[in-house]
Amino acid sequence: MKLKYTTLILSGALLLSAASCKKDLVDINKNPNNSQTAQPDYLLTAASKVTADTYWGTANNMDASLLFVQYWAKIQYTDPDRYIYSNSAFQELWTVGYSKSIVNLNQIIKLGDAQGNTNYKGVALVLRSWVFTLLTEAYGNIPYKQAANIDQYLTPAYDTQKDVYFALLDDLKAAQAALDPSGKAIAGDVIYGNNIALWKKFANSLRLRIALRIADREPAKAKQVLADIQTEGGSYISANTETAQFTYVDSPNQNPISNLFDTRDDYRISKTIVDKLFALNDPRLPVYASKTKDATPQTYVGIPNGLLVGDASNLGFTKTSKPGTYFLAPHAPAVIISYAETLFDQAEAVARGFIAGDAAALYKQAVTASLKQYSIADADIATYTSLPAVQYDATNYKKSIGEQKWIALFGQGLEGFTEWRRLDYPQLQPAVAGTLSGKLPVRFIYPGTEQSLNGVNYKAAVASQGADVLTTKLWFDVN
Repeated sequence: MKLKYTTLILSGALLLSAASCKKDLVDINKNPNNSQTAQPDYLLTAASKVTADTYWGTANNMDASLLFVQYWAKIQYTDPDRYIYSNSAFQELWTVGYSKSIVNLNQIIKLGDAQGNTNYKGVALVLRSWVFTLLTEAYGNIPYKQAANIDQYLTPAYDTQKDVYFALLDDLKAAQAALDPSGKAIAGDVIYGNNIALWKKFANSLRLRIALRIADREPAKAKQVLADIQTEGGSYISANTETAQFTYVDSPNQNPISNLFDTRDDYRISKTIVDKLFALNDPRLPVYASKTKDATPQTYVGIPNGLLVGDASNLGFTKTSKPGTYFLAPHAPAVIISYAETLFDQAEAVARGFIAGDAAALYKQAVTASLKQYSIADADIATYTSLPAVQYDATNYKKSIGEQKWIALFGQGLEGFTEWRRLDYPQLQPAVAGTLSGKLPVRFIYPGTEQSLNGVNYKAAVASQGADVLTTKLWFDVN
């Protein structure tokens, strides 16, 4: 017994010693000069950068949405251009969106509340709403309600796209109320540099965008959203200088497209958009496309989407056009929502009878804003906007707005993809050697990890929405 008692004392002493050492190690490893809690300014910069990178980067933009809406095409490794993807191909938007963007933005919201700084909360709500729109417009039904607390909900339930949109409209209304230009300053804002008045415009512009997303399904709700903005005395992005965008700097923080083209040569501009720009004598062609390296009769040569590898490479790397140097520059911005888009949206809202105004005038202003975005000369703008093929057709506003908006959104693959599905213009043809039986993709497939790690909720989402394939239409995509 004495031996056992001695052993217990020694064991207890060792445990107490280990606990004491652990506490000492924790204390030693604390840097007295650093905060143990992440600060909202650092989180805001990080969330903005990581979201912009995935929004403008390879997996979701260059290898998917830019190909789907035929802004770009592939000249080698053409599987994505033929709609051939693994179940991990669309992992990045999901993983970054939830585990980096939304997690950081949720923390900023909490810190904003704790610090009594409503502007941090408002900005984080705006950005989080944008991230959720990217997710739901790519996949459809997604986790929203339970995504606010990932520690509590490791396998979150999915919400319907309708419920997500309605919740985001509530979030953006709350953001609008929280944002106060006379309130406390924020730091780490790499989009608007602490100009809270512009964040309020950004919030309203997103509300307008979402209102149109739901317009074919819930027109009364869409109209009410715009009435609420008017009642609040709110305004939208109203100049190219107010465009919401993330502007890149030098390497290693350069534009993802610039970074890729430093070492790879997989992409060309699509023949679809080159043909359209030629047909309209559109002055944006030299901005959107580079001249062919070897002299060619056309100077700018796009390639058809979805060619077999041999057929694509046979067109010649030096005889086809890369995207324009504007988009390949290290500092080229990742545009979130432009002045031109906001004008197109207002024109459509008038055409639908949601707000008062002159749809034709707003449409012309939108086309003009897009041209000015790329420094097109006033004389060229006047010539272009007077063309019969460019002028607004009130009998088919979806065609007029859809085609010109498609041109204006060049580079914004995810946004162009959503608007093409919603407005049904331009009327694109499937990839030449596509693998979807003559159809085009209308969504991303869920990441394979959702099947293995969140299987019950994944199956419920698929049962509600439809098969987890590229051709299943989402709730907002009516026609």
